[in-house]
Amino acid sequence: MYIQMLIFSNHITFMLVNNKNYHTIWIHPKNPQIVQVIDQRKLPFEFSIVDLVTIRDVFETIRNMIVRGAPLIGVTGAYGIYLGLLHSNESNWQIVLRESAEYLKSSRPTAVNLAILIDEMVNSLKVCTSKEIACKIALKEANRLKMREIKWSEAIGNFGCTLIEAISKKKSGQPVNILTHCNAGWLACIDWGTATAPIYKAFQKKIPIHIWVDETRPRNQGARLTAWELSQEGVAHTVIPDNTGGHLMQHGLVDICIVGSDRTTLNGDVANKIGTYLKALASNDNQIPFYVALPSSSIDFNMEDGIREIPIEQRDGDEVCWMEGMQENGLIGRVRVVAKGSPTANYGFDVTPSRLVTGLITERGICEANEKGIRTLFPEKT
Repeated sequence: MYIQMLIFSNHITFMLVNNKNYHTIWIHPKNPQIVQVIDQRKLPFEFSIVDLVTIRDVFETIRNMIVRGAPLIGVTGAYGIYLGLLHSNESNWQIVLRESAEYLKSSRPTAVNLAILIDEMVNSLKVCTSKEIACKIALKEANRLKMREIKWSEAIGNFGCTLIEAISKKKSGQPVNILTHCNAGWLACIDWGTATAPIYKAFQKKIPIHIWVDETRPRNQGARLTAWELSQEGVAHTVIPDNTGGHLMQHGLVDICIVGSDRTTLNGDVANKIGTYLKALASNDNQIPFYVALPSSSIDFNMEDGIREIPIEQRDGDEVCWMEGMQENGLIGRVRVVAKGSPTANYGFDVTPSRLVTGLITERGICEANEKGIRTLFPEKT
């Protein structure tokens, strides 16, 4: 285990959609009072852009997973504060600011980025003396937080790429097999991604890699989003059922696991998409390094016991009962996969104990998944 403290360039890339560059959230080029996002529910079958005009639009966009992924949720919430202020008036904008913050925080409970970035927005606006000034600062601050997340993702990619490069050298140029879970790609993080950032950096350096992509039931973010991302960039990958990872590890077909995080506690416990814990157990049993890639905006410095303290979202059982896909006739439709009358449980996340995490890949370097390691990289967080 080691810690790196390096400074990388400010180069910002844009990921590809049909050979065109996109971020996952941006201000409408012709109307600064509209925020635009990619509708992730429709991928990979349809590429659609959604306009956000009101704070309710933002709430529903987060709640219904039009946008998803902890860093993107946080930035979307920041733009939501801006939109809320736009629709306030000179006499009530401060009240609207406070109410907007609490309203948006309630949209999804597990990812800590949402609360952290909204609190940053509120703190930056406390000095404002008018609605007009508040709106200008809110837009500037939301844009800044967006660019910060992108830079952090790229830095995560640079640090994580060193792990892949080291494995590649040991394999004498044979492809490095990387297992991912859910989608922690640029769709979830505006650009680069967290878990995928090291993958994209390795691909750019022409390091031979191959990605095992968990389908990630029940919403299939791996099969629908991660695989689509990798296809757009030309990265070799294979989609697998969620429970295949352990078998692959037993047969030496996985060299490293890299996943994202929706909330990581100060002691290194990691909340991520349901099923991550099982991958960590299988990795531990087969002596395969298990890394978590995350920006510091995903670290909850006020929480110490992930299993006891992290709120785990329970979603609608229909996500389990029904699956959506493209039919042979080219139409998108849903099919029921659970017998009528059977109850379902739909926990959105699980918690991987820090003892199963080889290390955390952050924008400041790689550290052990414990309080000492985290505080070494972020000493200002008291």
